[in-house]
Formats: sequence, C-alpha cells, structure tokens
Amino acid sequence: MVASFVLLCCLTTSNLRAQQVVFEATIDSTQLLIGEQAIIQLKVSTDATDRVVFPTYKDTIVKGISVLQQLLPDTQYVNNEKRMILSKRYQITSFDSALYYIPPFQVQVDSATYYSKSLALKVLSVPVDTLKPEQFFGEKAILRPAFVWGDIELSVLLSLVIIGFVFLVIYLTRKYIEDKPIIRRVKIVPKLPAHQVAIHEIETIKAEKKWQNSREKEYYTELTDVIRSYIKERFEFNALEMTTSEIIEHLQATNNAEYIGELKELFETSDLVKFAKHRPLMNENDMNLLNAIDFIDKTKLEPVEADTQPKEMTIVEKRSKKNRVLLLLLIIVLSASSLTALYFVIRDLYRLFI
Repeated sequence: MVASFVLLCCLTTSNLRAQQVVFEATIDSTQLLIGEQAIIQLKVSTDATDRVVFPTYKDTIVKGISVLQQLLPDTQYVNNEKRMILSKRYQITSFDSALYYIPPFQVQVDSATYYSKSLALKVLSVPVDTLKPEQFFGEKAILRPAFVWGDIELSVLLSLVIIGFVFLVIYLTRKYIEDKPIIRRVKIVPKLPAHQVAIHEIETIKAEKKWQNSREKEYYTELTDVIRSYIKERFEFNALEMTTSEIIEHLQATNNAEYIGELKELFETSDLVKFAKHRPLMNENDMNLLNAIDFIDKTKLEPVEADTQPKEMTIVEKRSKKNRVLLLLLIIVLSASSLTALYFVIRDLYRLFI
C-alpha cells in the first residue's frame, strides 16, 4: 500500500508539471518555392521561475532545410508575472524541391524535456515552360527609382545660391567698371545756444517738482549741474570741475560780478542741502529756480544769425585704390564660389538622371 501511494504521488506530480508547461511549434508557410524563406516559431508557456533552453542549430534542421538566422528569444509575462511565454524564431530556406518531414522539436525546462508536434514543408521548383526550353528572356532593364525630393534638395539650394551670387557679381562688376564716385549725404544740425539748452533743462526740472516729494538733494544737484554746464559753454571755463568759490572767482574776473549775488546764494543753498542735510522752505526752492533763470537771461549771448534748421551737405569722394582692389577680390571670390557650386550641381544631376 505504501509503494502504491508513493507511485500515485509521483504520477500526480508528473501530470501537474506537464500541465504547467505548454510547448508548441508552428511554421508560417508549409509551401515554398526554391530559395524562398519561412519562419519556424517555438513557443513555451511555463512558470516565471523556470529556466528554458531552446534548441540551437549550426546550419541545418534536417537535410535539405537550411537555417539562415536564429533570432533572440522573446519573453512575455502574464498572470501578474507568475507565468511567462517564451518564443524563439528560426529563419529557414531550401534549395531542393521535395516534401520535407521536420521531426518534433525539443525544449529543456529546468530538468525536464518537452517535445512538440512534427512539421511538414513542401518546397516547389520554379515552373519552366518545357515546350520552349531554348527561350531566354535575357537581362531585365534597369528600373529607375521613384522621384525623391531629398535626392535633389541640395542641388536646388545650391542653384539658388548660384543665382544670387551671379546677380551680385554682375552688380559689383558694373560698379568696378564704371568707377563711380562715392556720394554721401550728411545732415548738419546746428548747435543750439547755451542759454536755450539751459532754459529747456530748467523747465524740465520745474515740471518734475522733485522738491515737493522730499527729493531736495536731487533737485538742487540737477539745477546746479545745469548752471555749471551753461557757465562752461557761455564763459568758456570748466565750471563742472570747480567748487562754488572757484566759480564765483572766475565769474568776477569776467566782469559779471553784478549778476552773481543771487547765483552765489543758489550754490550755497545747494551745498547745504547736499552736505548738511538742509531742508529749505518751499518759497526758497522757487526763488532759487527763478534766480537761475534770471542769471541765464542776463548773461546770455544771442547769436548773430539764429538759424536752427538742419542742413544737408553732399560729399563726393573718389574711390580709393584700396577699395577698388577689395572690390575686385570680392568679385573673384564670388565668381569662384559660383563655379564651384555649379560643378557640384551638374555632377549630382548627372549621377541622378543619366
């Protein structure tokens, strides 16, 4: 009884194992012409933990059937990756017409061996007209491939470049032959008098009203800079780089002492604001602005002819020898580039269409 029970357990285990592994072999075509190819596929369904070994062939499966290529196995997991389906493909062909019997394939799964069903392959010879065995059709004509834009894309682009270069060479050659002078038109804008520039800038400062926004330091800095620039242009000494006392001394030396009293007060107030954090009153700010305008108005120098309209001047210059040489070199380089590009275009078109 014990021996019977052990034998029954072994048979049950063997049956369960056989049910877990499914092995099959298929061929995609059972009939071929000589030299045609077919695919034999071996497929194994087993547990994901099993080790599967497919058969390998050196050159033939059976006599008359050659193996051209053995593709790598493909794995697919199913049932939450508990099982897997492995497939391996063999590319075959035959050069002898016959009906071939392909014996069952065998695969090794862990320590067990499994066999597939046998396959059959019929290889047919190419039909020949036996009534006219001497008839020979000769070589087939060369077929031209379909038109592909990529084959002539570079040639088209080079052709456009050549056209542009040709027009440019023609234009430059005409310029070189004619040797026309260079004509330039220069617009001359007359310089405004110093007092007009100063008054315009003071009006801008007045419109901004910075002293009303607790920006007295910025206000006085801009106002005194305008006066310094005016003094530099009007009296021709560098007031921008001088202190207040130096400016006053220079103005006194120009016989303008009668106009510098209020101007001195403006500079002193500005120094107090910038260096001593002085906060002048509102009317004091307005008064200093008026003093600056009054000083400019009393010391301004009116031009004899106040022509503020811009004028155009035409300047005619002859081309220098250096420019002509550079122009000639440019013509030569463009011509050489055009000829080189034309050579490549003709070569590619010749290879493509002839």
